[in-house]
Amino acid sequence: MDRVINFSAGPSTIPLGVLKQAQEELLNYAGRGFSIMEISHRTKIFEEVLHSAMDRVRDLYGFSDDFTILFLQGGASLQFAQVPMNLYAGGVAEYANTGNWTSKAIKEAGVLGINYRVIASSEDSKFDRIPEVKFSDDADYGYICSNNTIYGTQYPQLPQCGCPLVVDSSSDLFSRPVDLSSVGMFYGGIQKNGGPAGVTMVAIRKDLLDRANPKTPMILRYKTQADADSMSNTPNTFGIYMLNLMLGWIKDEIGGLAAMHERNKRKAALLYGAIDASGGFYRGHAQKESRSLMNVSFNIADAALEPVFVAQAEAEGMIGLKGHRVLGGIRASIYNAINYEDVEKLIAFMSEFARKNG
Repeated sequence: MDRVINFSAGPSTIPLGVLKQAQEELLNYAGRGFSIMEISHRTKIFEEVLHSAMDRVRDLYGFSDDFTILFLQGGASLQFAQVPMNLYAGGVAEYANTGNWTSKAIKEAGVLGINYRVIASSEDSKFDRIPEVKFSDDADYGYICSNNTIYGTQYPQLPQCGCPLVVDSSSDLFSRPVDLSSVGMFYGGIQKNGGPAGVTMVAIRKDLLDRANPKTPMILRYKTQADADSMSNTPNTFGIYMLNLMLGWIKDEIGGLAAMHERNKRKAALLYGAIDASGGFYRGHAQKESRSLMNVSFNIADAALEPVFVAQAEAEGMIGLKGHRVLGGIRASIYNAINYEDVEKLIAFMSEFARKNG
């Protein structure tokens, strides 16, 4: 089977074993004569899938019974508005701005008219670093994006704070263990490391569920979905099924989040090492202490070579390397399902490209 190496920022590559299992079960799930896509979300059969996925999320991260796990729709983008609708309590909400997605979240806070302030930003240096972040203990919540796909930056550790910490983890979801001691809500669209697009995973502390503004529509209240076991409306049943398979792969094939983190660190070190050793032919965007393990954004010294690089890489079976339109350049997203050998192939191509064009 001819398969390309998919370095896209999302939706992204899915392990071949997971795809094959989904293929085998597509017409006949668990020998029952129907597809998981064809049955009601109210059946015991689907509820087993739903609760398996919830249990695996809880087990991988170590979420206590103080948290409820939700599977929602609307992507991370809907959460930009849903967070202040549900968690703003009339005081002040604080945001750290580290890129495009936090900028959009901040804009939504402004649209909703809540009292907010930006307490840290790296916009002055084109979001090339994670700034020092210190939230007020009495803030209604503090908000970060743990990994920034466009600029290739990532929090090495989550900030510690006395207020509930809200974490948009869309692009490093299920990629590493995290310290949950300050976390009030942890969420992400699953389409980077958790399967196809269409499911948003939310883990939220139960004591925050009653904060919603009374004017918040019922369907947009976290408590509505928590009370309905994520099924107040029909959920994305196939997406949750795929997520469950992906979580099983992380746990059973890789060995959990700690093992996945080690795997991801090795891949990133290999790729950043090649960039740093290129003699300036390739130039990373993120400052070294803020480099992402998921998204490696870099430029070629001669910018005219960048579209050539992308086209030739695609001809060699490597897709998705064009940088985001906001930043340009090259971006290699090395999510969980990308393996070490895939990165080695990219580096071999980079080395030969530099030799021919340097």
